[in-house]
Amino acid sequence: MKIVARGAEAVLRLEGRNGQKVLVKDRVRKGYRARELDNKIRSQRTRTEERLLGRARRAGVLAPRVWETSKSEIVMEWVEGPTVKESLNGLARKDRLLVYERIGRAAASLHRAGIMHGDLTTSNMIISSRPDDGGEGRTRFGSGEAGRLYVIDFGLARASQRVEDFAVDLFLLYEALKAAHFGLLDEAWKSIIKAYKHNYTIAGQVLERLGKIERRRRYRGE
Repeated sequence: MKIVARGAEAVLRLEGRNGQKVLVKDRVRKGYRARELDNKIRSQRTRTEERLLGRARRAGVLAPRVWETSKSEIVMEWVEGPTVKESLNGLARKDRLLVYERIGRAAASLHRAGIMHGDLTTSNMIISSRPDDGGEGRTRFGSGEAGRLYVIDFGLARASQRVEDFAVDLFLLYEALKAAHFGLLDEAWKSIIKAYKHNYTIAGQVLERLGKIERRRRYRGE
């Protein structure tokens, strides 16, 4: 067992089960909550994450498969590879453009399926070299290996049909790009939005709401 990450809501462990690596996400108990309430909240959030991971995959988004769940624990497939945050700045332009297109397509597919990711950043996207998975087409990046874009960490995700929620997803993505990939921001955003528009019929409404969110932020001086 290896601790991969330890956050405020959960501990992520890499384990071996039945001869394969799995990622175990265990939602930690909050001592400030009554035990009965805490158990209920952790169980609800675990079930929601499991359900939305499945919905995302059915919508064509590459997301980790869930193998099993318990009251506060999800056992899912381990997706190996660097995050987009770690690798994007070092990719050749032609490979970056492929990544942007896949990000825009993934965001559109999530929103079309009624899923707000809640933390749609380049830290929660992995470029994996695993074989084809029946979703997006095979693409080769600079390493010469098959590169596939996985969206991970649905811990803050929720079912939604609200344009406002989808606009918030895009706002978070824009802010992540600005913070970690500022030199590529213009190139990245134009390509991502182009793919998003191409794959989501009400993208115009979402982008209009995104503009309102950005204006509110500027007005508040944030």
